[in-house]
Amino acid sequence: MGKIDDIENHTKGSPTATLDRGDSHDGKASLKGSEPHVGRSELSDVIPPDDGYEGKHRWDPLATWTPEEEKAVVRKTDIWLLSWLCVMFFGLQLDRGNLANALADKFLDDLNLSRDDLNNGNTIQLVAFLSAEFPVQFLTKRYGFRYVLPAMMFAWGTVSWGQAWIHDRASFYVTRALIGACEGGFIPGAILYATYFYTSSELSTRLAVFWSTLNVARVISALLAAGILKMRGIGGHPGWFWLFLLEGLLTVLLAFISFIYLPAAPTKTTGVLFREPWYTERQEVIMVNRILRDDPAKGLTLLNEPATWQDVKATWTDKSLWGLFFIGLIAYIPATPVQGYLTLTLRDLGFTDSFEINMLTIPSAVLQIITMLILARSSKYFNERTFHCFVGEFWVMPLLIALITLPDGGREWGRYSLITLISGYPYFHPIVTSWISENTFDVKKRAIAAATYNVIVQVGSLIGSQIYRDYQKPYYKIGNTTLVSISALALITFVAQRFVLVGLNKKKEKEWEKMSREEQLAYQNDVTARELDGNKRLDFRFVY
Repeated sequence: MGKIDDIENHTKGSPTATLDRGDSHDGKASLKGSEPHVGRSELSDVIPPDDGYEGKHRWDPLATWTPEEEKAVVRKTDIWLLSWLCVMFFGLQLDRGNLANALADKFLDDLNLSRDDLNNGNTIQLVAFLSAEFPVQFLTKRYGFRYVLPAMMFAWGTVSWGQAWIHDRASFYVTRALIGACEGGFIPGAILYATYFYTSSELSTRLAVFWSTLNVARVISALLAAGILKMRGIGGHPGWFWLFLLEGLLTVLLAFISFIYLPAAPTKTTGVLFREPWYTERQEVIMVNRILRDDPAKGLTLLNEPATWQDVKATWTDKSLWGLFFIGLIAYIPATPVQGYLTLTLRDLGFTDSFEINMLTIPSAVLQIITMLILARSSKYFNERTFHCFVGEFWVMPLLIALITLPDGGREWGRYSLITLISGYPYFHPIVTSWISENTFDVKKRAIAAATYNVIVQVGSLIGSQIYRDYQKPYYKIGNTTLVSISALALITFVAQRFVLVGLNKKKEKEWEKMSREEQLAYQNDVTARELDGNKRLDFRFVY
């Protein structure tokens, strides 16, 4: 296909002119003269895609399109790709969270386990989860997302249905370790895969939808559990036996479908299920060029180009990411034990029927879907991240204080309301994940940063899972006091990270303004140095 709009006649006699993308989402291509621009989305004119880039045959620096055409491409991507990634994430959360539902069916009593044994099992799962994060990122970059992600899903689904036969503490610990090892790395891998189909401004909202699946899974899982756990006694097995077996087999089925469903790249969408491409030739041009104009670095790294340990070193020594990594460690801890102990807390408060307990977990899941989507939408609209994350974190603090100050004894529905509001807090994880992606330039570094952040988040979950202890029940006031302190530290960290990024941008701007116009143009056209320096370049600006 030739160029969609030929504006060659406008560029004759202006050898130093470059194309101004203006609003890249409108597909505009107009002259902006030879004045160097700064910011990632302004660099596409000086960073052509690599010859091996999967969409190079659709790259057209002069291509234009209407907003309606772009919306149609995004809508099609949402329907075909995002929806199935959400289905896969549903399978992840279904198998990762069914243990919480099993607790309502006397799971601990049947296996003669204590709550400390449960905490230890969750810790083992997280350690195994963490150990798999980086190897999976290397595998996805080497063999491709379309093969690695479904293979992981098949593996954890198999372990999940195998949990039905656990009979003691040892088998509980072994299955926890296996399911963690099989699931580790799936989330950052799926997120990185999605970045090849969406622009940075679209990503946070899509990730919010992606993570909403977590809460949808909580609702559906609670509904399924409410019915399946009633099967206790069938075949001489407890209800949780059937819960693990049926939900694990469902995940294995979804894994088989995923093997033949996922596309290799935006321009390689045909396969067993799809004989015709998802996008027309025109739409592929729009897809490739809108992605590259938003983030030209995506054209410099192939989908299956392997990462190296040098990429790991470059990521871990990037000071601009340290604050966000620390946020990942502490920011989600305040709600972690409250959510993880929801079913047990309800039982401690006097709710004994497993059906009733699972139904009472649904409002918090629905609330979090609503609050998370609103927060992500607002972040995209205002193009702001720090304040929105601050709001999400601050939501939890007064509610925890209320739990601490609430007198002991009675007031079950009041405690339930507070626990529900805490569990349904505006989950800002999608915003921070997108934030990290936007502040890294090189795609391989982005993959390592996503994996590092997810590892750190899981370490935070591990810490959070150990805060509530048996001796504190049923009100866990000591644990809640600790959670308030951690929440305050997270709020301070968000503000500090913003100041750090503002300072880094000012430092770059000062150095940039010292250069002459000719030096700036030469600097921007040094593609080799750009690939090496990434977000350290003077014309790259951090977002906050």
